[in-house]
Parts: sequence; C-alpha cells; structure tokens
Amino acid sequence: MTVETFKPKQTTTLDIPVKTLEATSTNAVTTGNRIGFVSLGCPKNLVDSERILTQLRIDGYEVTNSYDNADLVIVNTCGFIDAAVEESLDAVREALEENGKVIVTGCLGAKENQIREVHPDVLEITGPHSYEAVLKHVHKYVPKPEHNPFTSLIPQTGVKLTPKHYAYLKISEGCDNRCTFCIIPSLRGDLDSRPAGSILDEAKRLVESGVQEILVVSQDTSAYGKDKGGRTDFWNGMPVKQDITSLARQLGKMGAWVRLHYIYPYPWVDDLIPLMAEGLILPYLDIPMQHASPRILKMMKRPGRVDRQLEAIQRWREICPDLVIRSTFIVGFPGETEEDFQILLDFLKEARLDRVGCFKYSEVDGAVANTIAELISEEVKEDRYHRFMEVQAEISAERLARFVGRTLDILIDDVDEEGAIGRSFADAPEIDGMVFINGETELEPGMLVRARITHSDEHDLWAEVVDADTQD
Repeated sequence: MTVETFKPKQTTTLDIPVKTLEATSTNAVTTGNRIGFVSLGCPKNLVDSERILTQLRIDGYEVTNSYDNADLVIVNTCGFIDAAVEESLDAVREALEENGKVIVTGCLGAKENQIREVHPDVLEITGPHSYEAVLKHVHKYVPKPEHNPFTSLIPQTGVKLTPKHYAYLKISEGCDNRCTFCIIPSLRGDLDSRPAGSILDEAKRLVESGVQEILVVSQDTSAYGKDKGGRTDFWNGMPVKQDITSLARQLGKMGAWVRLHYIYPYPWVDDLIPLMAEGLILPYLDIPMQHASPRILKMMKRPGRVDRQLEAIQRWREICPDLVIRSTFIVGFPGETEEDFQILLDFLKEARLDRVGCFKYSEVDGAVANTIAELISEEVKEDRYHRFMEVQAEISAERLARFVGRTLDILIDDVDEEGAIGRSFADAPEIDGMVFINGETELEPGMLVRARITHSDEHDLWAEVVDADTQD
C-alpha cells in the first residue's frame, strides 16, 4: 500500500460476491434448523439474499457458513451473462456435492430447465425475488424450529451482508426497457417501484443503526415511480412524490452519504444534478451508456443521440464541478465495425469519464442481439477490449490527478497492519478505486476522516489524515 509499490489492477467491473460456505469437518453435527446460504451476483441480488436471510432468522433458523453442519443450502444465483451462469451452476454443483440438500433461487432460477438439465437432484427452484416461495420450500424440508423470538431478536435493519457502515437500498424491481443485449425483463419482469414511504422507512432504520452510506440500486433507478402514474405516497404524515428526484431529496436529508447507481440517461436526470451541487446527495452518477456509435445504439435499443449526451455531461459539470461519472460499455456487439469502435474511443476521449467499465459482448441465452447481426470473433473482442482499457486508463489517471492536494472526507472500510483503506465520494465499494492512508492503524471501519490527497494513479488515491477529530 505504499506509494513506491503501486499494484495496477482493474477496478472497472463489479466483483461477484464470493461464496459464503466452506467445507469443514465431516463429523460436524447438525441441529435440525441450520441453513447454509450462497449469494452470487450483483448488489440487487445481495439485497434479495439479505431479505431471505432476515426472514430465516425471524423464523428461528440458524445461518451457518459451513456445508457440513447445514441441514439445507440455498444458492441465490445470477443469470445475466454466460460467465455468471457458469459460476452459478458450479456453486450449485459444489453445494450438492458437499451437502446434498439444495434449493436454488435468483435470476438463473427463472430458467428451471437449464438448471435441471445439469443438476436434476436440486430440491426446488424459484426465480428472482420469490421470497415467500423460498421460505415455503425451506419449511417443507426443514420444519420451522420452536423458538422464542424475544431471545433471538433481529436488528431492525434485518440481516446485512455488507459492512455495518454501508448498505444497499433497492427501490424497485424489474425494467421496462428492452435493450437487445439484456434478458433482465424476462427474468425479473417490468418495472415495479416500491412505495416511497417504505423506502424512506428502511433508509431511516439503516441510518439509525449506524449506516454511513446508502447505495441506491435497482434495474433502472432513474425510472423509479414511472409505474405509479404520478401518485404520491406518504411518509411521516407528509406527501412524497414518487419520482427519483423527490426520493433522492428526502434520502439526502437523513445525514448519510447517498450514492445513486444504474441511472438510465433520461432527460430528467438533469434534475438530480442541483441536489449534488447542494451536497444533499453525493456528486456521483452511475450511467451505463453501453456504446457511442449511433448505429450500434439503435441496434441495442438504447438512446442514440450521443451529441446530446456530451452536451448533458458538459452542462452537469458546469452545475456541479465535482461530479464523478461512472459508466459501462460493451465492445464486440454483433455487427460492430472498426468504425463503430473508433466512434466509441473518440467519445471516451471527448467525454473524459471518471470511472469506466468495459464488457466484451456475451451471447446471453435468449438475448435478441444474438441474431440481429454477425457475431464478432473472440479475438476481435479481446483486441478491442484492451484498446478500450488503454485509452480509458489514461483518462482515469488524469481525472484522479485533480484530487491531489485537496482535502476530502474519507469513509474507512478496512484497517490492516499497513494502515487504513477507505473511499471518497468518488468511489463506490467493490467497483471503483480506494484511498490508502498509510500508517493510520488506529482508525476503524465506519469512521469518516478528513484527509489530504498526496498521490494518485489510474485507479486509486493516497492520503494523509489532517483532522484527528474522526466521526463514526
């Protein structure tokens, strides 16, 4: 972690959460009510896992991190791209081999035949956000234990799989867009927004429990409330409009960092920028733009006016100079020509985005894009991926260098023998860079400290604490 020994690493894609179970002694003894749980996939899936685990604990079940002493194992799967499907099937295989009694849920669960073909011995299979069905199956194979709920109280925030100082807040399910590379609507359905009052109640509970950062997630966060037909909801006896700007404004009043993920580039995103400039929510936008060639965007069924996107980025930065923009792009989309790819590189150079992820197109089973044009070879996709990342690495280094010399609030995530590791407003957990504070071994996760940035590379920052008065 010292400045002299940088370790370049790719921080552009979200790491899939590691499996939570491991094999232990073959002589392990079960209690008759222990449930093992494996959670895979994105933060939205992680929230589903937390909800299931919370209900299991409410019902009196124990949750174990070992296959051997579990009476049943639940695997919450991801099915978005082929690599995720393969990992999910491998996780199910491992659970069957190590334990034998397995229930599968999550996105891949929507493709029951695909799972049964590989793993016919799975007990039950449910699709995503099928909480009640999962619990019903658990009750079938591992009957609810007799317990006194007052002797095993569950925190009002429920069971969380994230560190106690940050949490994901899912505000809706499903998606109304029909991007040709994506099968999420077929797995999770159309947009279904949660009532604003319910969201704000959950956010308040999180903050009261010590959460310092709320990460707002959904399939299409900026579409929140569009399925509500303009109806208002109520929270604390006051009406609340059910749209993303009104919701963000209320969340911003709770005293925690509020970070918005998966913002589809609708025109009304403009309304969020003043909230960032005012400091109500973090000046951070996660906008998956996917490409920049108008021809490819049309084939993707994505917004195709790149000139308007560039104008919007310039306008946002004028209103909120500290704005950090993260995005993701796909290279090797079917039919993508060298000219299309060059348009994408030119867009990167002009837009100067802060954080960028790149995915090589994956032929997801059921995606319309697989059949609309000639598929690109793996060699070409690999070449374009590396050329893309080379261009963006230079841009990322330039954007991060502007922080050197500034003093920022740093939220501490971890502390080891070399010092503290934290994040600034510019860094989302797991997917962006980190701030290394060497030598500060007395800090603790969850503290918010003031630190002066001393160095940067294309991914991370290095800093020194300048304010000993830490907050937690």
